[in-house]
Amino acid sequence: MMSMQPADLHPHRPHNVTVEIPDVRQDPELRACLYSQTVVIVGCGGLGSNVAEMLVRSSVGTLVLIDPDAVELDNLNRQFYFADQVGTLKVVALAANLRRIRTDISIVPVAERVTSANLLGLLAGADVVVEAVDGADTKAMIMNVCLEELPGTPLVTASGLAGYGSTNAIVTERMAENLYVIGDLTSDVRAGHPLFASRVMAAAAAQAHAVVRVLLGYPEP
Repeated sequence: MMSMQPADLHPHRPHNVTVEIPDVRQDPELRACLYSQTVVIVGCGGLGSNVAEMLVRSSVGTLVLIDPDAVELDNLNRQFYFADQVGTLKVVALAANLRRIRTDISIVPVAERVTSANLLGLLAGADVVVEAVDGADTKAMIMNVCLEELPGTPLVTASGLAGYGSTNAIVTERMAENLYVIGDLTSDVRAGHPLFASRVMAAAAAQAHAVVRVLLGYPEP
């Protein structure tokens, strides 16, 4: 029988990770810090809608939601929408859902498709940008614009979250000074992998937490 060493049991566990444990008395201060921040989310599907929910629950005070599409029935297995919202613009439906969680937040819904011509204006005022779109070309365009035109603004993106592989393979990588990539960097829905809420939401949670850490002044994943 093959013997399993502790390292073998957790092949995806990062090493030398510092776990910050703030005093519980700091909670109001931390929440106030997050409440003063603006996060722009480009794409309000499986990643973006769930990232938005978690950021609102974490006390981020201003969200700009960008997506041109309407809610579809087959979105409901992984996106933060409900059956009676099918046909409604995603940014409108998501804003309504988020306001049911907190009424004291600022939400700016933008029902536009991002292009290289309009993206920079849509990202104005962002403390962090979350990329949560499907198309590879659009992902690349968002990354290029952010890195070239907004090098001081953190970008949290995702790559590799399809299928039913272990969520332990979903990691947060700091690829550049202000570029964070979440996922297994491999599994792509375009390669025929299905999408499951459990894995999509694990990636969304990692994206949301990367945003929270950056906003609180912890740049390392």
